[in-house]
Amino acid sequence: MPEVMRTRGFRFFFFSREEHEPPHIHVERAEKYAKFWLEPMVELAGSRAFRSHELTVLREMVEEYREQFILAWNEYHNR
Repeated sequence: MPEVMRTRGFRFFFFSREEHEPPHIHVERAEKYAKFWLEPMVELAGSRAFRSHELTVLREMVEEYREQFILAWNEYHNR
């Protein structure tokens, strides 16, 4: 499970066997979890236990680091 970044208590990662899905990033903090699609634009794919204001902050963070996440995804999956 490649970890791309840890910041502000959040862990951003993807699973190694997800190459058939569009680029996305998973985020977790404690028992909370979210998944964001990265293309064609950042979009929440699903979440568990994060509150709406936390998801707003996460979305902003994913948008800020979107290019870095896509690059890590493509490098890992040899795209």
